[in-house]
Amino acid sequence: MDVRRKLEILADAAKYDASCASSGSRRQGGGKGVGSTTPVGICHSYTPDGRCVSLLKILLTNYCIYDCTFCVNRVSSDTPRARFTTDEVVKLTIEFYKRNYIEGLFLSSGIIQNPDYTMQQLIAVAKKLRTEHDYRGYIHLKAIPLADEALLAEAGLWCDRLSANIELATDADLKKLAPEKRRAHVETTMRQVAAKVLESKAERTVTKRAPRFAPAGQSTQMIVGATSATDAEMLATSSELYDRHALRRVYYSAFSPIPHADARLPGKSPPLVREHRLYQADWLMRYYGFEAGEIASPEAPNLDLSIDPKLAWALRHRGLFPVDVNKAEREMLLRIPGLGVRSVKRILELRRHRSIRREDLEKLRVSWKKVSPFLVVSDANPALATLDRNDLLSRLAPPPKQLSLFDATTALTGEL
Repeated sequence: MDVRRKLEILADAAKYDASCASSGSRRQGGGKGVGSTTPVGICHSYTPDGRCVSLLKILLTNYCIYDCTFCVNRVSSDTPRARFTTDEVVKLTIEFYKRNYIEGLFLSSGIIQNPDYTMQQLIAVAKKLRTEHDYRGYIHLKAIPLADEALLAEAGLWCDRLSANIELATDADLKKLAPEKRRAHVETTMRQVAAKVLESKAERTVTKRAPRFAPAGQSTQMIVGATSATDAEMLATSSELYDRHALRRVYYSAFSPIPHADARLPGKSPPLVREHRLYQADWLMRYYGFEAGEIASPEAPNLDLSIDPKLAWALRHRGLFPVDVNKAEREMLLRIPGLGVRSVKRILELRRHRSIRREDLEKLRVSWKKVSPFLVVSDANPALATLDRNDLLSRLAPPPKQLSLFDATTALTGEL
């Protein structure tokens, strides 16, 4: 099989893995080496500043000894198979980079022979790029659960980011649909990576010559809609992973039906807006101080698809509003729908000098229509007339629209 055909098969097989992101790291080369620019690494997606970037996103091979029901590359699937050699991946990466097609490499793989052997093959690609070709671009490698800890320690020296995918929110779902996988195994890998990241940072405070270990940290992925797991369960799992293993991101990937699927799998994908709402909820947990249980509770385990989760929370807690913008703490300001992290920071800076008025918020490009039912400023108390209105939801909810793939999969940079 020629390389072009391999690329078609293995790039298509890699599209189901969403756990890649902008690198958040720099490998300065002093003008030397190949790819010595600021490395970013989301494949055909967007960095937090809105810039579109791309990387070569492929599997080393789609052969796999596991039989995960939801995976098109499972051992029982009749999908076309292919495998790159180390030299083929290295050559593709260098040639694509020189042609400005990509800004980095995302390399994953099916499990072949055993986890250790698979991890060794991934490491060989990254090591050859760094040592033989002086490649300084972004590299994201898949961390294979159950691989030897020494192999993970080596992988982190050659790549910018590692990711071990949790895939499903509960261990019960994993046992049912991925019998060879266990959440405990994935978390062990995450824990080992997190420990090495902290160790590397500590060593670099002593000497800058200490090697960097996965400077962009680690991420993971959860599949949305493959099982009956609720949004509350997924967010609770994400929150636990963030707390235990200091993940940079959890990615949510809407289940995509696969050929000759098992009868236990749904026949269609979930609404794309559900994936979008989970990303918004994840943003609230990471940057706005929300707990997972506040966003989706056992009483209402799934997110409202018609409005964003921050607005939904505010409408459920009208008794906490209106908030006086000139007196409230940062934590409460962040809970006002329409005020984001940057806007709150500017408000706190401005009110040290004078009282905040409506025109100040408008100059900060805050949507007055969205925030007015929930706040008080020095020259207006619009919430007095609007907060208790029965039609408040219909006034604030955006008109229905067809959600695009861009809306659902980009890193959310808008203010909630």
